[in-house]
Amino acid sequence: MKNVAIILENGFEEIEAITPYDLLNRAGIKCDLVSTKVTKVTGAHGATIEAKPVSSLDCYDMIVLPGGMPGAKNLSENRTVLDAINDFGTKDKFIAAICASPALVLTKTKVIDGKNVTCYPGMECNFNNSNYQNKKVVIDGKVITSQGPATSIDFALALIDALGGDSKSVSEGILY
Repeated sequence: MKNVAIILENGFEEIEAITPYDLLNRAGIKCDLVSTKVTKVTGAHGATIEAKPVSSLDCYDMIVLPGGMPGAKNLSENRTVLDAINDFGTKDKFIAAICASPALVLTKTKVIDGKNVTCYPGMECNFNNSNYQNKKVVIDGKVITSQGPATSIDFALALIDALGGDSKSVSEGILY
């Protein structure tokens, strides 16, 4: 069974974390809401989530980085997260990011160099070595990026497909 870690920092965008968490679990894919710093994480709009504390992300097959401010900025300053992204890139594991995280977090690593990516519109100026695509979801190899809150369902379904799950069944089940 595949294991997914959705990494939370204070200020994360709630819909971009909870939608993938919910839909991945509906698809039968094990998914954890994790944090490398605290166990109670507060979202950009005030929701507090109990996160599983982790010191290593090695046991996961995919990491997911929600956006939101200042959540994405906080992720971009977290050495454990940046090291994990680089490690996942060298091990050819899945890296997924949505909203501000592709532009603020992934650009601090080499994993998106030369890749097609998307992000929250207006933040594409941060991509110096990547090819911005104005699409809801962009998949380039093991890197999956998405634009923002309104694309969270499309993003989650793409994650399910990437991990070999049945996104069609999940989307029908939620009437999408």
